[in-house]
Amino acid sequence: MSADLGVVIVNYNAGDHLRLCVASLYAGAGDLDLDVVVVDNASRDGSAEATKVAHPAIRVIDNPVNRGFAVAANRGIRETDAPFVLLLNPDAEITGGGLEAFVKVAKERPRAGALGCLVRNPDGSLQPSARRVPGMGEGLAHAFLGRVAPDNRWSRSYTMAEWDRSSEREVEWVSGSAMLLRRAAVDEVRGFDEGFFMYVEDVDLCTRLRGRGWTILFTPELEVTHEVGVSARSHPRRMAYEHSRSIYRYFSKHVATGPGVALRPLARAALWARAALVARRSPEDRVAGPRRRRR
Repeated sequence: MSADLGVVIVNYNAGDHLRLCVASLYAGAGDLDLDVVVVDNASRDGSAEATKVAHPAIRVIDNPVNRGFAVAANRGIRETDAPFVLLLNPDAEITGGGLEAFVKVAKERPRAGALGCLVRNPDGSLQPSARRVPGMGEGLAHAFLGRVAPDNRWSRSYTMAEWDRSSEREVEWVSGSAMLLRRAAVDEVRGFDEGFFMYVEDVDLCTRLRGRGWTILFTPELEVTHEVGVSARSHPRRMAYEHSRSIYRYFSKHVATGPGVALRPLARAALWARAALVARRSPEDRVAGPRRRRR
């Protein structure tokens, strides 16, 4: 018999955050029967093993190498046959509302293919976890200005900064840090695009869902606290390049098509310049510059 809710957590060296994440799931489950799957991407810190000891009911799938979030998330989704699957980052914890209410909203909105929830930073401030999909100009303006001048008008438009996230509404995409997926919808689009290593795979999935007539819904019925970037901290320079590479992949798939293909060299140059600027400000890690990968 299927569980009420499958939960997939992709882990990479998340330390004690993973154990706290799983503990918050069970504390917030109410009467739901959970099937919790941790897909470990070749961690070296023993976090998955320690969490399994603390919570024997979870299942741990060990990937021998780290092939990225999308590959691991798809594997976890395939491991559970629940009608709804919650993707939750290992550095996130349920801190308000409840999973029962979250799933209830999904059941009452049969065309909602993906649902996002209220996400806060550890200091209580809002994370803009439900956003618009920006056009090329707005996206590049946000990419260059968002870190140094986050209150610029392009970033505010992209992040829907005027909205306080206290109300339910349809949006264009929700963050994969805490995303509820309807099994029928994610199966229809064949899951995440595994060409994304990390970042933007959630935007791509939501775009493809909307293209098939599914809606993307935000609801404040569940609240999550998310400490951004725990798994990425050991390789900040590499992650800067992965971010730009993922944005370019999305742009090439969904924006620069037909006559717009001519814009790809400009976008690529701009994104690589951005990555170089971000990497220059980041502490050294064990990867110098971008890894070339065929897409």
